Amino acid sequence: MIRLITREFRLEEWAIADLPQDDQALIQAAHDACKGAYAPYSSFQVGSAVRLASGEIIQGSNQENMAYPSGLCAERVAFFAAGAQRPDEQIVAAAVVTNSAMDLVNFSPCGGCRQVMLETEIRQDAPIRFLMQTGSSHVGVSPHVRQFLPLTFKFPK
Repeated sequence: MIRLITREFRLEEWAIADLPQDDQALIQAAHDACKGAYAPYSSFQVGSAVRLASGEIIQGSNQENMAYPSGLCAERVAFFAAGAQRPDEQIVAAAVVTNSAMDLVNFSPCGGCRQVMLETEIRQDAPIRFLMQTGSSHVGVSPHVRQFLPLTFKFPK
């Protein structure tokens, strides 16, 4: 017997002006964070921001290093900073942006970032709304991050 397992991927596209105010502020915080990116090797600056349940926003940007694996993506910087600074607060939403003019379809978190975001969502047992924007394009909005890593590895309990 052959069984086909599929999952639907849902990414809504919004004009920035049509987003709720708190999402607009989150996207703006990610763009502000992008300015602090250290990307002398790739010249690809990325900013991220997470909004906690309290409403506080924590930012992160990509930080490259000549020893390439030592750098970190913007998403992981923001998620790890939130976990270190506010370990008891849930992340309710996250945004990642680049000021580079590119197609939104080609801009997505890397596998390591997907795992970190998904594990955070699983650990807090609540979805994390996820927003993405390239340049001044429309904003891609996902209701949760688990769809970015559909075949999830979890240790059995």
